[in-house]
Amino acid sequence: MASMGRVLVIAGSDSGGGAGVQADIKTLTALGAYAATAFTALTVQDTERVHEIFPLPPAFLARQIVVALDDPGADAIKIGMLGTGATMAAVADALADARRLPVVIDPVMLAKGGEALMDKTALALFKRRLLPFATLLTPNIPEAEALAGRRIRDLADMHEAAETLLTLGVPAVLLKGGHLPGAMVTDLLATLDGVESFSAPRIATRHTHGTGCTLASAVAAGLAAGWTLHASVARARAYVRAAIGAAPGFGRGHGPLGHAVTLERRWLDPVTFS
Repeated sequence: MASMGRVLVIAGSDSGGGAGVQADIKTLTALGAYAATAFTALTVQDTERVHEIFPLPPAFLARQIVVALDDPGADAIKIGMLGTGATMAAVADALADARRLPVVIDPVMLAKGGEALMDKTALALFKRRLLPFATLLTPNIPEAEALAGRRIRDLADMHEAAETLLTLGVPAVLLKGGHLPGAMVTDLLATLDGVESFSAPRIATRHTHGTGCTLASAVAAGLAAGWTLHASVARARAYVRAAIGAAPGFGRGHGPLGHAVTLERRWLDPVTFS
């Protein structure tokens, strides 16, 4: 049996169960990893919108991180919703001694329903305090536009934006193209060695709640197990597509994924995705 990598998830809760820490735990479990958690905020949300956000006290958040890193420990870290500048500062301070670990950062800024999940005033702090920890940054198109300070209208713009994001000090960027129109969806994995494209037909569905959280955690699961970045990303994309296809159909809005779709041996084998 493959060894179980440990992933510390630092993110917000989704009371509807489709995104946030709930999606992270489901993803990591399905892919053979162990999930520990540090909650940044509690939310009241369903498949249609976020009704309320309650940020947890920064000192309490930092304590969760410090204790989890000590025991049970971590082989990788996934960072999701942070929200406020105070939360970001607490996370950065708590991770000061964890720079040796792979860190996947999903720069959560907007909910599927369009609600803001990051203070506009916190963006500069996010770049300055959190991005230096990143092994991989996983923005979607709107998030990449905010971080790169430019419009992204097509694949050529995606390439240029990915190169811009690398100048922020992160060694790798997975720029997700799902927000662009077209029958094909293309994601770009940009590193200092070049840009690799991953393309697949668009899946016509409204059940996409938590895809960003799921993808980032799936990548972290691979890195925690010692997989290469390429293999981790390739499996994560395949897993998300499979989970979308297995969506249970719950909710009136953007429904959750079917996270338990891939409990097969092949999903734990890096050779499959090399």
